[in-house]
Amino acid sequence: MIIPKEVKSVVGKLKEKGFEAYIVGGCVRDFLRGVEPADWDVTTNAKPEEIQKVFPKSFYENKFLTVTVQTNSSNPKLKEIEITTYRSEAKYSDKRHPDEVRYAKTLKEDLSRRDFTVNAIALDSEVIDPFEGQKDLEQKIIRAVGDPEQRFQEDALRMMRAVRFKATLGDKWLIEAKTEQAIKKHASLLRDISQERIRDEFMKIVLSERASQGVEMLRTAGLLTYIIPELEEGFEVGQNKHHIYDCYQHSLLSLAYTAKKDFNQYVRLASLLHDVGKPRSKRGNGLDSTFYGHEVIGARMTEDILERLRFSKKDNEKITRLVRYHLFYYNAGEVTESSVRRLVREVGPENMEELLQVRMADRIGSGVPKAEPYKLRHLKYVVDKVSQDPISAKMLKATGNDVMKSMGEKPGPKIGMILDILLGYVLEDPKKNKKEILLKEIVKLGKLSDKKLKELAIQAKKEREKIATKQDEMTKKKYWVS
Repeated sequence: MIIPKEVKSVVGKLKEKGFEAYIVGGCVRDFLRGVEPADWDVTTNAKPEEIQKVFPKSFYENKFLTVTVQTNSSNPKLKEIEITTYRSEAKYSDKRHPDEVRYAKTLKEDLSRRDFTVNAIALDSEVIDPFEGQKDLEQKIIRAVGDPEQRFQEDALRMMRAVRFKATLGDKWLIEAKTEQAIKKHASLLRDISQERIRDEFMKIVLSERASQGVEMLRTAGLLTYIIPELEEGFEVGQNKHHIYDCYQHSLLSLAYTAKKDFNQYVRLASLLHDVGKPRSKRGNGLDSTFYGHEVIGARMTEDILERLRFSKKDNEKITRLVRYHLFYYNAGEVTESSVRRLVREVGPENMEELLQVRMADRIGSGVPKAEPYKLRHLKYVVDKVSQDPISAKMLKATGNDVMKSMGEKPGPKIGMILDILLGYVLEDPKKNKKEILLKEIVKLGKLSDKKLKELAIQAKKEREKIATKQDEMTKKKYWVS
């Protein structure tokens, strides 16, 4: 891989002015792994005000000594490059923010405050690696810089970040033993972290390729208790004859399927939480146990969970709705179109595709081999069918009132016949669906005999039925149903 010219330029300009400058952090880790970094960061001994003199096109709006330099790059990842002055941090009284941020004198001092060795590597013409991050990179080990207990007491969110890195970097990555022990020992420190920061870190895990492994790591590390304890209620809670996994495993496997299919965040969260109400609704034991109303209980619990984690009201409502209606019943030929319309109305037409994806994840999480059996495809067909605008006179730009006004007629069968004929014209040529054109056609039709109008109306109805049948055939073909 090649370091982008924009990054080289930033480093070069700082050096021209006599300052030290290095590429640093996660971008170096990814660069050395051969993975394109999501963004690029630079560290320097120049103070923020000195950086701004070198780069007039920049802004400095924080207390962490970071100046954001704007470039003219066409690459969105390189439009802004953050430059941070070497810094050392004092005590973290609240386990989340340093009491004060102070300038550090050397690059090594700056690197020593970072979370993990693989993120404490700097790059210039050579690699600067005082904590053997390259070795850990090679061996795929996540190890805290220095004393892990101290690192996690400084910022407890780093414990979640360790899990996130293990989930996102790859299957073979491991958390180093002392670092893992420190996480288990200090898991309760997450209580001191804001729910917004926990939410953001949790979502990075949920949106990763190994989302289910990440959630399971949170549980085994003792962290899930301080994020979504309700999920743990399902651990080792057996289900009935329709399931081969316990409630918790089922949720993880459902999440795993959504990650495999790269479904969006709403589907992933809803799939993880869709059965969260089962432990509280369980009645009886063994193969005949029941979970009546678990979707209603689960929806209430989901709403509380997402509110606690400070999700937006809009996101909360959407995910809660997916959980509430994930248990819909459908059998081809057994459920009427009106009941499907009711489901679409309750869930929202804009959420139907995601609801069906949650159902597919639920099926795979239950151990069945097919995510989308015939009846689910058939439901998709019916949903599509009932969501289409019906072919009717309501599509016309002219109304029955326009017909009566133009012809001086009262309500009666003749008005309906004319509307049917007009609809036939429009279906044949949609460009004719303009009020001024239709009004002219009404005048012409008004001069015809009732017998002729009736013939034209019957012909128009037959053509409309042909179009409706063809439309239905195409919709069936789309979902491979008959």
